[in-house]
Amino acid sequence: MSELDNELYPELSDAAPEEALEAAIIRYHTVAIDGVKIFYREAGAPTAPTLLLLHGFPTSSHMFRNLIPLLADRYHVVAPDYPGYGQSDASPADQFEYSFDHLAHLIDRFTEVLGLDRYALYVQDYGAPIGYRLAAAHPERITAIVVQNGNAYDEGLDNAFWAPIKEYWADRSEANAAKLRPLVALEATRWQYSEGMRQPELVSPDAWMLDQAYLDRPGNDAIQLAMLYSYGSNPGRYPAWQAYFRDHQPPMLITWGQNDKIFPAEGAHPYLRDLPQAELHLLDTGHFALEDKGAEIAALMRDFLGRALRH
Repeated sequence: MSELDNELYPELSDAAPEEALEAAIIRYHTVAIDGVKIFYREAGAPTAPTLLLLHGFPTSSHMFRNLIPLLADRYHVVAPDYPGYGQSDASPADQFEYSFDHLAHLIDRFTEVLGLDRYALYVQDYGAPIGYRLAAAHPERITAIVVQNGNAYDEGLDNAFWAPIKEYWADRSEANAAKLRPLVALEATRWQYSEGMRQPELVSPDAWMLDQAYLDRPGNDAIQLAMLYSYGSNPGRYPAWQAYFRDHQPPMLITWGQNDKIFPAEGAHPYLRDLPQAELHLLDTGHFALEDKGAEIAALMRDFLGRALRH
């Protein structure tokens, strides 16, 4: 690494230059899980501690494109796309069960097929209810959790963004569905990336345009409506996930974009009720914090994981 590289990313300077460069190379794979093609990104040595990165809505593992190289010199990093997202299969909604239970089952099977028997989780947005299903089912597999704007408490859903979605949970009518269809339009996707960002020049427009290209595929709006409806299954599981936190005390780092209008900071603080040793960092950014705070989050993760995974 050059002197400039060491100044920008001093946390990488402990690796030999050739090793760091080799580790940072992302490889792209697909694997069949119960007949479903799952695409995933992978980097780092398979013998290193594994980090499983779980993306949110409406994105894919592409959201981790910049984070992965900042971690892969020290960790085995794996980031899948869920069915219906990114490069994974996106069967029509009337031919496939798009629910958090089903997607969590497939990602659970994905970890087993890849032989990931111990891993730390990074969960954001939809990644939280998927990841917490895995953690509650297999607490012995979870080495640590990094939470970035991923909810597990009622306080995190008590805001205006969720009001029409809660109406849809109560009444799955076409009238209520019509209120949610704008959430898959370009304006909403761009808003998710730009709202609350203090340095918009750091946010690549390619990110939201790629997400929108996936959203605009024929039939994908029905997939997203199914997932928005299924999100209503998550609050009922919050007590069980909170019990998991209390009973197992997984090491947790919370890096939260405090300007997020979807999952505001009111959803971050309650974690400390159940995990008083958790580390909470509120960042002056929005929902997709990795876009403008990626280097800061990577540095926090390297420090946290370096301590948490020693035990």
